[in-house]
Amino acid sequence: MIDLRRLHVLRAVDHYGTVTAAARALHFTPSAASQQIRQLGRELGVALLEPQGRRVRLTPAAQRLLAHADDIQARWELAELDLRADGNEPAGLLRLAGFPVAVTALLAPAAAALAARHPRLVPRISEAEAADCFDRLFDGEVDLAVVEAAPDEPRRDRARFDQRPLLDDPFDLVVPAGHRLAGRDRVDLAEAAEEPWIVPSATCTCRTHVLSACGAAGFTPDVAHDSLNWNATFALVAHGLGVALVPRTAQAPENAAVVRLPCLGEPRRKILTVTRPGGRANPAIAAALDELESLVPALLTV
Repeated sequence: MIDLRRLHVLRAVDHYGTVTAAARALHFTPSAASQQIRQLGRELGVALLEPQGRRVRLTPAAQRLLAHADDIQARWELAELDLRADGNEPAGLLRLAGFPVAVTALLAPAAAALAARHPRLVPRISEAEAADCFDRLFDGEVDLAVVEAAPDEPRRDRARFDQRPLLDDPFDLVVPAGHRLAGRDRVDLAEAAEEPWIVPSATCTCRTHVLSACGAAGFTPDVAHDSLNWNATFALVAHGLGVALVPRTAQAPENAAVVRLPCLGEPRRKILTVTRPGGRANPAIAAALDELESLVPALLTV
């Protein structure tokens, strides 16, 4: 009989990349995590760890076992859901996570609507970037995440996470009120090639989207300022310090002296919903997904 707790340690090593990182996430010592995997190997009659210099790595047998481990975990979660089911009425704690704009534009209004419609459901929201969302999903600390897909990053392990598109979020050119382009209905991004630019900071996924869109339009932006959040970007634009490319889901503060203009070719970013496999069968998660999808059309209107 496979010990599911030891199997989870093996999955954690694969997810986090090293025994040390997995042990830290599981609140084990590295030696204790290694011991759990070795004990699992003894139970199965195969070696699951092998030396790699001063470290250890998963063996080919461990990789083969992992192909089944994610299926086992998914089936176990479905079994728990079936045993705890109380009809199809969403109930209990629903843990949601997402990046800042997703919280503001999607998760907060969805959670409010869910709480009003389903009194026995308790939504709880955490703000987190994509990498942290995936870790929290893996650790069972989050049930549903809304993440921004980086254009230069492959999608995460499809067997371990159920990732589905929620919306393609267009980028608009944001200029100060009174700017030479402000009266246009739509602009070619290349028309702003000589402007000073405000771009997301290097730690932000959107920076790659912005630079890629400018590159596709045939220029490298002259970066005058960078910012960590869109409110700061809107403030910098409003004061005439540059122009910016901003996703449509990021709403400008009321009375901000800026104009947002759709771009020819509509550069976009993809926003995904992510659960663990089988999670979408949970009535609470299904209800949350319905609420999120109902919010999308209004968000895409300029």
